[in-house]
Amino acid sequence: MSNHTHIVLSVDPQAVSGWTNEQVADRWLRVFPGAMAQASSDEQKQRVRMGLLSTPDRMEEIRKRLDSLSWFMRALNEPIARMANEEDNCSGRFWEGRFKCQALLEPQAVVSAMAYVDLNPARARMADSLEESDHTSIKSRLESRKSIPGKKSRLSNAGLKPVAGLDADALLDMTESSYLELVQWTGEQLHPMKRGKLIPRSDLGEKPPEVVLKLSKHSERWLRQVRGTESKYYRAIGSAEALMAKAAELGQRWMQGVSGERAWMILRSETE
Repeated sequence: MSNHTHIVLSVDPQAVSGWTNEQVADRWLRVFPGAMAQASSDEQKQRVRMGLLSTPDRMEEIRKRLDSLSWFMRALNEPIARMANEEDNCSGRFWEGRFKCQALLEPQAVVSAMAYVDLNPARARMADSLEESDHTSIKSRLESRKSIPGKKSRLSNAGLKPVAGLDADALLDMTESSYLELVQWTGEQLHPMKRGKLIPRSDLGEKPPEVVLKLSKHSERWLRQVRGTESKYYRAIGSAEALMAKAAELGQRWMQGVSGERAWMILRSETE
């Protein structure tokens, strides 16, 4: 977006703990090259790398930082702030404050958050199609299909995986095609109190795609979770049971979002 970003991230401590020191050093130097950036020969670059590997305390700290969400956000936000300040010919703080973080407690919550982020430009009336939704993962997925002849057919049954970062298992056994269909249909459903939606695609129709019912028993509940990503939840997103389990883990008796989830379940049980 023009003044903020939304990112769905997976943090995997086990993956980081399994890296060798050489892998840790190489990954760190790609992000924070330091003296490596001034090295003019392979020999000098190797000297910088070996200097890092020869300091165990520094390597341990770097390993922790590569597993840190806060350090990831720092590495993402700092260059953006520098470029924006240079463009505006000013200095000082660019971001209003520290990033807000919500734990996605279940695979369904991950998918709903992904859909929410991918539909941000449509909600803001900055785009009325997924192809025009700049700086989104779903546009990247669509462009990837177009870039290589025949790739679209191969991706039809390809599992839904991250667009960047470490490889991962397909989320909920969903295909990339089913996710694209899911986001398109979700974006076509206009909330009476909200602005902006996608132009309807003629081949979808009004009936929710099959994947919606796999993610939630009722399409209205799915839409409620996507739309309420920031307004109905706070520290975490998930079912009432998952939210209460997270609250107990944090030593709390309650968590925002539980009441809404329980009220929805009661309402549906009374109307069925």
